[in-house]
Amino acid sequence: MNWDDLRIIAAVRDAGSYAGASRRLRIDETTVGRRLQRVERALGAKLFEAVDGVRRPTAQCDMVLSHVETVAGHVAEIEKIGVSSAGIAGRFRIASTNAVAEEILAARAAALLAAHPRLALRFLTSSENVKFSRWQADFAVRLRKPDKGDFTISKLGELRLYLFEPAIEIGAGPVICAYPDELGSMPETLVLKARGMQERARLVTDNVRVIRALIATHQAAGILPDCISAELLADRRLRATLLPRRRDVWLLVQNHLRRDPAARVVIDWLRGCFAEQAKV
Repeated sequence: MNWDDLRIIAAVRDAGSYAGASRRLRIDETTVGRRLQRVERALGAKLFEAVDGVRRPTAQCDMVLSHVETVAGHVAEIEKIGVSSAGIAGRFRIASTNAVAEEILAARAAALLAAHPRLALRFLTSSENVKFSRWQADFAVRLRKPDKGDFTISKLGELRLYLFEPAIEIGAGPVICAYPDELGSMPETLVLKARGMQERARLVTDNVRVIRALIATHQAAGILPDCISAELLADRRLRATLLPRRRDVWLLVQNHLRRDPAARVVIDWLRGCFAEQAKV
């Protein structure tokens, strides 16, 4: 089996399409399809089925991928051979939401990288939880606890939550900002429901910066985590209520990195970032 061909299988699984895998691997979409057909012919098995426009792995594909991910771990170890043992070295990908990366991690990354000149980080950010697979990230900071997965998960910390409202009453009442229905289990949504505000929401988004921008106009109400709320908390034209509920933050680590010395440095740094945030 050609390793590049096997790598394409995982890319199609993660992206859900040949086009997505093509962009991720930076190869032609036709090449993606041709190489997959080559593997299917060699195995005598169909790897993907098109379901509602998305490439879904078959049972045989899942079996192949379980071995591929094991091989990926060995490849990662092989790549470290020949690297000088002097000091911590490695390249790691950290998946997180935009707000976590920008408000908590970025400002603290310089000190880590200055202390370890042969360490490199890549932030993979999105307004939603980035898919966590060996092909996309080494670590992930999640604001929702995954139900299951082939990785190590531990609680990283908590984010305090504030309900912001205009300090002066508005005639028609403030614009209520809420999160989409698919995020209904979030503490923010549960609080809004309990206060009878969720059903009156007139602005729905999964982007906390949009909510922050509306609240800053002094004409809207919504719930935000403390990591992006410093300016709003200092604004006397807003009323901020600290909520008893908090947002748990979870750390996902690829299993093959648990004993890696450089990975341990990054893990300890991530924990330190949230420990510092809790003190702010």
